[in-house]
Order: sequence, then structure tokens, then C-alpha cells
Amino acid sequence: MSVPFTKMHGLGNDFIVFEARDAADVPSAARLRALADRHTGIGFDQALLIAPARSADAVAHYRIFNADGGEVEQCGNGARCVAEWLRLEGRATQDVLRLECAAGPVAARFVSPGVVSIDMGIPSFDPASLPFDATLATRSQNDASAIERHALVVARTEVHFGAVSMGNPHIVIRVPDVAVANVATLGPLLESHAAFARRVNVGFLEIVDRTHGRLRVYERGVGETQACGTGACAAMAVARAAQLFDAEVQMQLPGGTLKLNWGGANEHLWMTGPAAVAFRGELPDWSEHR
Repeated sequence: MSVPFTKMHGLGNDFIVFEARDAADVPSAARLRALADRHTGIGFDQALLIAPARSADAVAHYRIFNADGGEVEQCGNGARCVAEWLRLEGRATQDVLRLECAAGPVAARFVSPGVVSIDMGIPSFDPASLPFDATLATRSQNDASAIERHALVVARTEVHFGAVSMGNPHIVIRVPDVAVANVATLGPLLESHAAFARRVNVGFLEIVDRTHGRLRVYERGVGETQACGTGACAAMAVARAAQLFDAEVQMQLPGGTLKLNWGGANEHLWMTGPAAVAFRGELPDWSEHR
């Protein structure tokens, strides 16, 4: 029996979306890695598995698997794609719907066909929420700024960053020019640093002005992506907490721009951006490739 899938993307951050027939209907990590290969598979940054909701007020529950086969807690661009997939399938009949994932409940609002706003929750700066062992880092001299509160030495470089959880772990490094940021070297070294028990997503943020930023993200288990929704939210959170951003910001990523809104501490952060279908297809039954 074949398994239908939809290839989708949010600003070039691409996904394979498929539906689980039951709770155990999950492809193996090896199978996911094979499918993620851009030469011999389908190619994707993350796989999104849509399953029945676990609460009465939710439309669906979704799980997220990185290209390396590992499961993660949240994905902002993926949440938009899940909402748009449900709309296209005729399962989202209201302008606002509730979803579920490992990070908790997620509210989605349709702005227009193919454009979705997601409630990304309240950013947490508690190191334990990432988790981040701050005892392995030093306190930055710029201690008053959330964007430069911690420092680690990697590749003989002292790297200053802010740390925040958006339901998944992020650090954000302020750089003068994101185009020449050392993403390829610092990204993987920080992603797998011993201070981060579940690894970490690494953002490189250039602040253009109080309403515009430029960002590149090295995602754990994937590498640098065209866009990272939770990474954009993390950059907004640490920069606004440091009083460097206003409440509404346009965040430019390699794949395009996301709109971010955050009132500040104890407020929910909203992200708005596109979700598009690239193509649809079918795959052999997972059970044949476990």
C-alpha cells in the first residue's frame, strides 16, 4: 500500500508532509535520512507527520523529524505548512485553528490563501528550558543585553550570544554583516557543544534597524537552511529583550521575509509568512523499509 505525501515549503525551508494511519505509523530514522537525500531521495529539511488530535479542541497533532531522522519539538515554518495542508485538505474550515505538537498547543490563523500566522508562544530565557548548561559558559561583559548574555569559546573564538527557547532550543549571535558570518564553521561547533544536552539551533543576526533584521540559521540535524521560523522568532525575542527591536519586525532570511510581532515579556510572539505546495506524490509503504 503506497503512502501519499505532499512536498511543501515556507520560504524555501522545505518539508515532506504525510499522514500517520496510527500512532506507530512512523518511518525509521534510516528511511527518513534516505528520503531526505537531495540526490537519491525526495529532499527536505524536515518531515512533518500529521496524526489525529489528542484533545477535543484541536484539529490535528503533528510530529517533526529532521533530515538526520531525529525528532524535534517545534518548527515555525512547518507549523504554517501543516495549517495550510489541513486547509487544502478541507479539514480547516475556520479562519483560526488549534494544532498540537511536542512543544504544546499551537494556534494558527489564515491571513489569506497560502499565508498563515502562527502563535509561537511566550519565549523562555530560562537556560533549563533549552536545556542549556550555563555553568559551561562565561557571562559576557555585556551582561545587560540579552543578545550577548553568554559566551563560549569555539574554534579559538569567544562567541557571545543570547539563549532562548521557542519550544525548541536556540542561541542568537549578533553579527555586523550576516552575508559574511562564519556560519559554516561556528554553526556545527555550537550546535553540538556539550553545553546543549539536546543540541541547539544557531542564529546569526544582523540588526538593520529597529524594524528590520537579516538572519541566517544553522539548524540542528539539518545544517544551514533557507529559512527557520523558530530561529526568526528567537532572534526577535533576544533582540527585543535587549531593546534593539520594536514590537513589529520584518526578518529577512535567505529564502524570503517573515513578519514578527511581539509585545514583550509574558506576551505571545506571532509569526506570519507563506506556506506553499511544491508537488505531491506517493511512496512505498513504510513497513517495507523499516
